[in-house]
Amino acid sequence: MSQTEPKQEKKCSHKTELYRETPSTCLPVVYSPNYNITFLGLEKLHPFDAGKWGKVIHFLKEEQFLTDENIVEAQEATEQDLLVVHTKHYLNKLKWSLVVATITEIPPLLFLPNFLVQRKVLRPLRTQTGGTIMAGKLAIERGWAINVGGGFHHCSSDKGGGFCAYADITLAIKFLFERVEGISKATIIDLDAHQGNGHERDFLDDDRVYIMDVYNRYIYPGDGYAKRAIKRKVELDWGTEDQEYLQKVKQNSERALSEMRPDIIVYNAGTDILDGDPLGGLSISPQGIIKRDEIVFRVARQQGIPILMVTSGGYQRKTARIIADSILNLHWMGLLGSGATNEAGPSTAPGAAGGSVSMGTRLSPR
Repeated sequence: MSQTEPKQEKKCSHKTELYRETPSTCLPVVYSPNYNITFLGLEKLHPFDAGKWGKVIHFLKEEQFLTDENIVEAQEATEQDLLVVHTKHYLNKLKWSLVVATITEIPPLLFLPNFLVQRKVLRPLRTQTGGTIMAGKLAIERGWAINVGGGFHHCSSDKGGGFCAYADITLAIKFLFERVEGISKATIIDLDAHQGNGHERDFLDDDRVYIMDVYNRYIYPGDGYAKRAIKRKVELDWGTEDQEYLQKVKQNSERALSEMRPDIIVYNAGTDILDGDPLGGLSISPQGIIKRDEIVFRVARQQGIPILMVTSGGYQRKTARIIADSILNLHWMGLLGSGATNEAGPSTAPGAAGGSVSMGTRLSPR
């Protein structure tokens, strides 16, 4: 089946707005201004840049890659959508401000009425979660999709943590399995600096999902139980740099896809691997992050496997610019677009397998 030919949708238990048709004039890039969290400055108490998603879009518009007309606007996931994965008990727990304060690691939230916490903190996270589910369907239809948000990989069906309140990666995959004919296997390539223990717990005994996780072995969450779900585990040391990192990403991505050919790849593209990140503990350059994303997209597109990218963690103000530059590089490399799968040109970024050439000729200096 060609990537432009839509897969047959199954009849399912609940009606959702997240799988409605998207105009062909839109790029499969999902975003909503409602992603961004601004609430009395409380968001500044967490190292996460709670407005980075809007900044990414701003940079992509500046470079004329996106316009308001060709972005797919994310819809908020409803309670019925969330119940595809989450337990009712867990969703009810989020009605307590103390629970949300603990998950988001913003202690003052516990003193606020929950209706404000729901509106100002959880609604943006539910909208990003809806965006990931929508991007899953778009990736199948178009060959690729990017949610400029999401990647809440520490949340499982019944427990949140690490700023992750909803299990968007698990939800996107379960929606595809339940709703789209012919989608029965998925590979998660998790390249955030932290172990993705949420989706690992959710898919612990599910052979349909192959998990590759590359992370700093010494940092949060250190979830030994969840590690049993990882089919390809790459544990990194403090301060790992570009050359070693990119070589491991390339080698293990190729081997992962040779061990199980999935119907979709969910790529968790955290930027907390960046040198200087206060939580990641790795030493990857901006060019290294751009090259990493190119490696993953290249192996997916060359094998004709649809890929969904989410942006996940990243705790420095400059990460928004790097995410935007990476998406632009994917575009320039011919790795975005339904007809580009086997036509992608050679890399001009610092390489894991071909020397190092500066990105400076492709990216505007910032």
